[in-house]
Amino acid sequence: MDILLHPTYFPSISQFVAMAQADTITFEVADNFQKQTNRNRMYIYSANGLQLLNIPVKHALEHHQKFKDVRIEYAFNWQKQHLKSLEASYRTSPYFEYFEDDIRPIFEKKQVFMLDLNFQIHEILTDCLGMPLPYAQTTEYIKKPEQLLDLRSLADGKKDRAAFDPYVQVFDEKYGFINNLSILDLLFNEGRHAVDYLKKQTLLIEDS
Repeated sequence: MDILLHPTYFPSISQFVAMAQADTITFEVADNFQKQTNRNRMYIYSANGLQLLNIPVKHALEHHQKFKDVRIEYAFNWQKQHLKSLEASYRTSPYFEYFEDDIRPIFEKKQVFMLDLNFQIHEILTDCLGMPLPYAQTTEYIKKPEQLLDLRSLADGKKDRAAFDPYVQVFDEKYGFINNLSILDLLFNEGRHAVDYLKKQTLLIEDS
């Protein structure tokens, strides 16, 4: 299948299931920015259960801002906060230390644009997984693409109802299995076995 996705911040497992099983991947880069989506947030499994990590962005003067023009706000030290949260959540997971040095640059280099950060993350994650996922980018916004399977709704956690097979998580004895977190949860718990997991899952897609 040929799919169309939004580039997101440490994407959900559902996005990686789609990419792992796709023939071609195209990322939407010509859309308007939408708040409260995974474009600038991810969900992890903390000692207190589900935790949201959100990247602050600079507010634009115009009402409709292209996502490619969205700038990251560094007035708050979100990089330090996010890294500390990941360490607290996954330090005891089987593969955190193995991949720690790979993801650390995300929290050290200050990308100007959110889109550039998300593409940097894509390259790092696919390298960690040992699963190259080449992609194209849109040149214009198409409301209803005819040649691509439109999975842009996966960037909106409220519309993403995907349910996947359980795997062992750090705090599952406290809160049970939490479904469809950031791909980091799967990576830190399963390592490169995550690739086989992603290819075996079924992605149920609801109409937008």
